[in-house]
Amino acid sequence: MANLLILAASTGKNLDLAKQIGEVAVSRNHQFDVMNLCGLELPMYTPENEKRLTNIDQIDRCMERILACDGLVVCAPEYNGSVPPVLGNLIAWVSVQSTNFRLLFNKRTVGLATVSGGGGHHAILSMRVQFSHLGSNVLGRSIVINKTKPLKIDSIVEMVKGVLE
Repeated sequence: MANLLILAASTGKNLDLAKQIGEVAVSRNHQFDVMNLCGLELPMYTPENEKRLTNIDQIDRCMERILACDGLVVCAPEYNGSVPPVLGNLIAWVSVQSTNFRLLFNKRTVGLATVSGGGGHHAILSMRVQFSHLGSNVLGRSIVINKTKPLKIDSIVEMVKGVLE
């Protein structure tokens, strides 16, 4: 049994997708945890805030959850051709907590998914570049759901298998 962490970078449809991915993980005898990034309400990362806000327990808890997982899936919509600020903000905060900014993501298998009003492909591309830069092993196959492309449960099954099995 493996532990899947799913980062949901918006509420609504991407959070729903995160939960669906978790249900598939459970059906395959794995555990899952959904981290709703919007619910964290982290302060905006800036170098000044990093110096001023030295004891942010939420960041430590986020790091513990990432370190404890066996695989990661990120569900994020496309915002203006990229990813939601809440995702970049979390990554910025956790990447400055040690001397190794890749600590949490290096060699970790990551699956990417999006439910977007637009195409969603720019969000996937942005996440692929960022997580690859952080040293993750990003699955080649992603889940893209939009107005013309509905969800296929087989895609979720393949993602869970690719990330955990």
